[in-house]
Amino acid sequence: MARSAAVAAADQWTDPDDGVRYPAGEVHAWLQGHNETVCGLSLSRSRLARFPHVSWADVQPESGRHAEGVQAVCRRCRAAQGARRDDRGWTRNNPRP
Repeated sequence: MARSAAVAAADQWTDPDDGVRYPAGEVHAWLQGHNETVCGLSLSRSRLARFPHVSWADVQPESGRHAEGVQAVCRRCRAAQGARRDDRGWTRNNPRP
């Protein structure tokens, strides 16, 4: 059930080519039919916009599909969607000798 989550986001951007809106800013996993995110934030009180046409996997920075406007991914939602604890969102490019 949690693997098929859609996206709720703090902001949005519109693709100029096809006119479809996509999530931007901080993104959260959201299960359709619920009024809160996977991490427990209320959609209305947090003023999060719903994106039922965008899957959770598409907004991950690693995928790059609809992640152009994404600035932050909720850590609690990411963990609830199956991200492992040792998966880091960064890599060391220039380690010290």
